Amino acid sequence: MNTDTARQSDSFLRKVPWGLCLAIIAALVIILLPEQEGLPVAGQRMLAILVFAVIVWISESLSYEVSALTIIAMIAFLIGLAPSIDDPSVIIGTSRALGMGLTGFASPALLLVAVALFIAVAMTHTGLDRRIALITLSRFGARPKRVLLAALAVTIVLSLLVPSATARVACVVPIMLGAVAAFGVDKRSKLAGGLMILVAQATSVWNVGIMTAAAQNLLTIGFMQNIIGESVTWTDWLVAGAPWSVLMTVVVYFVILRVMPPEAETIEGGTDTVKRQLAELGPLSRSEKFLLSVMLCLLVVWSTGGKLHPFDTSSTTLVGLAILMMPGIGVMSWRDVQLKIPWGTVLVFGAGISLGTAMLTTQAGAWLAQLLVSSLGMEQMSPFMVFTALSAFLVIIHLGFASATALASAMLPIMIAVLSHIGGDINVLGMSMLLGFVLSFGFILPINAPQNMVCIGTETFTSRQFIHTGIYLTLIGYALMLLLALTYWHWLGWI
Repeated sequence: MNTDTARQSDSFLRKVPWGLCLAIIAALVIILLPEQEGLPVAGQRMLAILVFAVIVWISESLSYEVSALTIIAMIAFLIGLAPSIDDPSVIIGTSRALGMGLTGFASPALLLVAVALFIAVAMTHTGLDRRIALITLSRFGARPKRVLLAALAVTIVLSLLVPSATARVACVVPIMLGAVAAFGVDKRSKLAGGLMILVAQATSVWNVGIMTAAAQNLLTIGFMQNIIGESVTWTDWLVAGAPWSVLMTVVVYFVILRVMPPEAETIEGGTDTVKRQLAELGPLSRSEKFLLSVMLCLLVVWSTGGKLHPFDTSSTTLVGLAILMMPGIGVMSWRDVQLKIPWGTVLVFGAGISLGTAMLTTQAGAWLAQLLVSSLGMEQMSPFMVFTALSAFLVIIHLGFASATALASAMLPIMIAVLSHIGGDINVLGMSMLLGFVLSFGFILPINAPQNMVCIGTETFTSRQFIHTGIYLTLIGYALMLLLALTYWHWLGWI
């Protein structure tokens, strides 16, 4: 009997991921540490929850959906059973703590993410995304270098219209693979591999330039609103980030040509194949025309927010979604989209905002920021040097994360707290936006971004080839950010 029990115990332990075990142990160690000066008990427990989250995210020992539920439960009980910050003789209570854990689900940024996912489904449902991609390909011709340029153009256009990096890549990849097959090019050729790497890397590049292009950008906006009390507009983000993205688009093109040079100068029959596929789609349908009209209207409204009207991006996007789903008028129904929406993404996003907000509420973020500032001597640094240090830290630590959203949830509240603590000449709002740009640096490892994983799943390139291009892009992209921080962003007043 004892032998059977031992075997069952050993089997149970083997099923528990090592990352989860490490996360639990690390959280317990932090909870059991002596109380730290200036750090409330609730704050110390919040740091334990943060460490738990970082370890399970880096090790991928829990799915993001399960980790989100676990984090909310930990906030409810660990913080709920801690003494109140205002009156240590009274515990916070699980009800109040659960309210902290659910704060992110009332954020306008969460609403924008959810609506963005719906709009991405609408693009796929109507086939408008495929039509845009094929039209762009047909205009550039069938030379390998032009095909690469066409892929870049498709990525940029869809970054404006499809507010989901994964959805954009999921649309572009099948079209590009179909083009490669139609061109008669081998799947493992440098042209096919370079094309897929270019799609993934260009997607990350334009996640920086357009606020609505990626979830981590919207999470950054959410933290700005919750912690700083104000935010930047869609146009502010575009004016600041687009120049970097434009320059990096050129860099991506030449890096791909250097690392993965196409084997041939021409592709026989390529243009005819793309035109045939486009002809098979027929003329624009009513749904496509209506969706395109709504998206163009949203672009105009987003770009004029705070200038021609007082409406925020989340509210106007919600109106657009309501119109797209209106019976008899819109292009889709709830039944069309409910099974296609990655609801786990919405759950993770809400939990991420809650995690960051709870760090602020329990004073854990401020305490950690003060510790970092004093130990690194950041109070004596210029704003440029502060940006240099914090952005380098984010680039390096991103290597351990498979999601920029998770990285933003864990690190951005601390970054904002550091900036607020330093004060002085630092524009906290502007610097927070610039650090938000750095969150999209998922260039090196295939696991660093969902779009990378979609592209490597085509089996057209190896991890080594991706890393080779990624190192170039990371070094050049980081140097370019520092250059813009010294010049352009400084002139705009953001740094």
